[in-house]
Amino acid sequence: MADALNRAAYAGECIILARDGKPAAALVSVDDLKLLEELENQADLKAAFKARMEKGGSPLERIEARLAASRG
Repeated sequence: MADALNRAAYAGECIILARDGKPAAALVSVDDLKLLEELENQADLKAAFKARMEKGGSPLERIEARLAASRG
């Protein structure tokens, strides 16, 4: 396990963990996790903006401010 942790943390590898021969989870570096979370946040903002525009509109800045406030 230590080898897999080092490969993910220092070499940037994505390690797939399997259960019963089927992929169950992935071990990734913290940097990769942060990138994935940021991409997810951007996708959420785009979806929220689109939904808001379909309901009469709201500036993207207002949506971003509300999301930032909810994160702390």
